[in-house]
Amino acid sequence: MTRSRHPRGPRQRRAPAAGRHHDHSYKQLFSHAEMVRDLLTGFVREDWVQALDLASLETVKGSYVTDDYRDREDDIIWRVRWADGWCYVYILIEFQSTVDPFMAVRIACYVSLLYQDLIAQKALTAAGTLPPVLPVVLYNGESRWTAPTQLSVLIDAAPGGLAHYRPHWPYLLLDEGAIVGDAAYPAEVRNLVAALFQLEKARDEPTWLAVYARLVALLDSGALDSLKRAFGRWIYRSFIRKKRPGIRLPDINDFQEVHIMLQQRVEQWNAEILERGRKEGHQEGLAEARSEMAAALIERSGLDDAAIADLTGLSREAIRALRTTPTEH
Repeated sequence: MTRSRHPRGPRQRRAPAAGRHHDHSYKQLFSHAEMVRDLLTGFVREDWVQALDLASLETVKGSYVTDDYRDREDDIIWRVRWADGWCYVYILIEFQSTVDPFMAVRIACYVSLLYQDLIAQKALTAAGTLPPVLPVVLYNGESRWTAPTQLSVLIDAAPGGLAHYRPHWPYLLLDEGAIVGDAAYPAEVRNLVAALFQLEKARDEPTWLAVYARLVALLDSGALDSLKRAFGRWIYRSFIRKKRPGIRLPDINDFQEVHIMLQQRVEQWNAEILERGRKEGHQEGLAEARSEMAAALIERSGLDDAAIADLTGLSREAIRALRTTPTEH
């Protein structure tokens, strides 16, 4: 299959609709093969994934244009070989921060445009047919996704044989908020996409630090330097500012420096909580706040007793006691 492009005419660029896409630094995470690999292996619960040659993952430039000339050059499109080498599977990732009731129509349009592009490139299978496409909608909004994940649901029931012509066009929905609370999906941070989802939905600073600390260990490889930088950019330039609006941050670009800065910020934020407790004179409430912080870190992180003791000010004996105490939900 060739990767050459057919000639294009001039394009007219338009700004994307408000709220439609994740920020650019988030999308850039999925320009790394390691992220797409973990997305497939962790979140596509279908047998055919086992037959993929994940080492063959490569990006495909998405430069097709819709009829109203909206440029789609920032699409994330990958292709991966089937293990027996007979065809490619194309993976189209669409990013959403708001619910679009007619998302299935848009996905059907994007896949059709991708197929037109592949036909123009003569990028067909050995049998002269079109390769399979997996459309993925990655959604990180606060509310749960409510739109149909199949085009046929949006089309009115037809009388008689007309229903035969109703297209189905399903897509794979990954709703981060629903996934984080679902035991069926990977909770361990060894899966990079699972870690990303956990960070996005974390509600408190100790949890951010716990997940990020494990990411630092996971990405501790020279081969992953580019992905380290991408994670650092997203967390530093977007994630922290979204979680703590108005925060002032020094100019940092290094992944390890971001981790150190996060540790300092979490310690500062915890100290502020404890100081408020002291000023209010509620020693009992102060101890309870420490215990709540420690319990959250025990439940949501892989930090050891010493690390949790350093962050909360509790003794290691108190941390060990909390580990043996049943959690109330």
